Amino acid sequence: MQINRTLAAFDFDGTITTSDSLRDFVRHTVGNARFAMGVLLALPSLVGMLVGLCDRATAKARFLVATIGGMARTELEVAAQQYAARRLPALIRPEMAARINEHKRRGHRLILVSASPALYLKHWAVATGFDAVLATELELRDGRFSGRLASPNCWGPEKARQLQQWFGNDQPRVLFAYGDSRGDQEMLALADYAWLRGLDAMPPIDAWPHKTAER
Repeated sequence: MQINRTLAAFDFDGTITTSDSLRDFVRHTVGNARFAMGVLLALPSLVGMLVGLCDRATAKARFLVATIGGMARTELEVAAQQYAARRLPALIRPEMAARINEHKRRGHRLILVSASPALYLKHWAVATGFDAVLATELELRDGRFSGRLASPNCWGPEKARQLQQWFGNDQPRVLFAYGDSRGDQEMLALADYAWLRGLDAMPPIDAWPHKTAER
């Protein structure tokens, strides 16, 4: 694969969306009652994550096994496709949709880098025009979701690692990166132009301050 154009890497939850898509997907898929029960069952791990006693990947897996664990692959795929087509568009920030379209008009490659599951993100990303999705994979065993993660949780250093692995030996000429949280900092550090939601207004592509030397 040759990367010879500008690349724009986007975090998803909180950056492109107005809220967390994983919680929304699970609630949309299993309903409020099972969602609430899953949160209660996973609460010790979720609280442990907040206080640093449980890692994010473990807490995520325990929440998922308590909610969608054991669901059939076919059932999950149908739910993911329906969610991406019918529900997810309502969470997209209009200004981010406009920025994505502007990068596309300029011929830039687009890559989505998210800790949320590729299960549903891939459907939205393909329909939106992204070239690749780097996200957390769920383990499917014997045709059902096992409740485990099939890949490292794509957060923090893992985002940068997966992005660099995707580049391989073909580094982009210029890299834009968009994020909103601590989990995006390593990815943003790789970029020629990095924007973190909440610090400053998102600059126009042609008037981005503090440009570094192009690779």
